[in-house]
Amino acid sequence: MELAHRLDRTIVIGAPQEVVFGFFTDDERWASWWGQGSTVDARPGGRVYIRYPGNVEVTGEVIEAAPPDRFVFTYGFVSGKPIPPGSSRVTIRLESVRSGTRLHLLHEFADAGVRDQHVQGWRYQLSVFANVVADRVHRESERTVDAWFGAWVEGDEEARRRVLSEIAVADVRMHDRYSCIEGISELVPHIGAAQRFMPGLRLERNGQPRQCQGTLLVEWTAVGPDGQPRGRGTNVFALGPDGRIESVTGFWA
Repeated sequence: MELAHRLDRTIVIGAPQEVVFGFFTDDERWASWWGQGSTVDARPGGRVYIRYPGNVEVTGEVIEAAPPDRFVFTYGFVSGKPIPPGSSRVTIRLESVRSGTRLHLLHEFADAGVRDQHVQGWRYQLSVFANVVADRVHRESERTVDAWFGAWVEGDEEARRRVLSEIAVADVRMHDRYSCIEGISELVPHIGAAQRFMPGLRLERNGQPRQCQGTLLVEWTAVGPDGQPRGRGTNVFALGPDGRIESVTGFWA
């Protein structure tokens, strides 16, 4: 069968390439972005099974599994409509980039009309995929945020530098009403100055961070040395593919 009609889509996922590929080789991770009950046998000749909401079923066969670069499989509906099993081919190619992993999708069809029916489906499915991967990469983000706030009350300069070096990139950016700072080398003394001019003030996280594809929203309360609230606000954290902080923007309410 000639597969003359192509559906191409490219997205960037903020995660290492090996982590992204792992979602093609493990049943639990495969099901996390396709639907409960979906399974994959990630070897040539292995079965691909997808269960969409509403018990719509897709099945296929793995053609190529070359970690961490390529995953190729056939794709068709168990019911035979709109296309039967084996009648289309999906190629996923991964490429490491600075911001994570660039994913190239190619879905080849024999019929242009069926191809067009899948455009929005892949637009949605890859968006779900990007979020599922990000949720896994940043599952320790709460601990990272607490370490960031902890660094702002750490009185020892070298200890502060060590903490920041573990949780943030070297050129981390910090912007708020009192900060326009770039780099740990500037941030460490800047925090020291904040401690001198606002002695005893600390930020306490309110509730769980909200995370979407590496961006965190964190609500906080500024508490004085007497334990009384002095203000509230929100920090926006941008996390890199390795989970470290790349930038923080703070807003006082």
